[in-house]
Amino acid sequence: MKILLLGNTGQLGWELQRCLPPLGDVHGLDYPQIDLANPETLREVIRAYKPDTIVNSTAYTAVDVAESKSDLAYAINAKASAVMAEEAKALNATLIHYSTDYVFDGAKGSTYVETDATNPLNVYGASKLAGEQAIQSVAGSYLIFRTAWVYSLRRDSFVTKTLQWARQNETLRLVDDQISNPTWARMLAETTAQVLARGGDYIRERAGLYHLAGDGFASRLEWARLVLELDPNRHEQKVKEILPAPTSDFPTPATRPLFSALNCDRFTSTFGLRLPSWESTLRMAMDR
Repeated sequence: MKILLLGNTGQLGWELQRCLPPLGDVHGLDYPQIDLANPETLREVIRAYKPDTIVNSTAYTAVDVAESKSDLAYAINAKASAVMAEEAKALNATLIHYSTDYVFDGAKGSTYVETDATNPLNVYGASKLAGEQAIQSVAGSYLIFRTAWVYSLRRDSFVTKTLQWARQNETLRLVDDQISNPTWARMLAETTAQVLARGGDYIRERAGLYHLAGDGFASRLEWARLVLELDPNRHEQKVKEILPAPTSDFPTPATRPLFSALNCDRFTSTFGLRLPSWESTLRMAMDR
């Protein structure tokens, strides 16, 4: 299998670069080697490599900056995704693409399933939704995995920031009204590899949109508390108290959904796999 991995230096891409080689030849690219804001160069790269599988772990993820750079967000999250889908279909290749819980507005009050109505509150979510729709309109052999709150200890993430804040401050105030599924990048990558190992025909028969995130959900506050509890170097922490705060206390350019947790039962029933609980995977991630 020839695999073109786009975004191989990011949180998820770094893990995919290490999970996918048993399946075949992995050709990893990231900016500035490839500029997803330029769709024609992307086409050229895909046509030159002729992959059997394209794994797109890239995205414009600067949620707040996207509000003022919507053209760039749409170019990377939507237009580039359309190009990948078109080129994959032309090559009879499989496309694996990742999306986000931010396609929802958080107003449902319970976990979201794939058929729930979308209503993104910010440019980032809207651009990722446009990417989903572009891939679906092209069709072919594709899997879109909506995920949430992806983290890694090897790249900047909420987990690494929480550890840093705890070493700099005696008091932390963290939002307790934003709730979703913390998802360890390594577990997401390993599960992707397990699905890909079943082959293109298997995936083609099950093409579509699936939710794939850590099992269960938590608030940012609950997540941070467990991060600090599991910190292998707790003696370095200065923090003495962690206080709850509403999202309204931290105004940002982009509005974020409050309860955007994903229900992943469709993925489990289709592929017989499930990401473990977010607590157990965090323990594995912190065990170093």
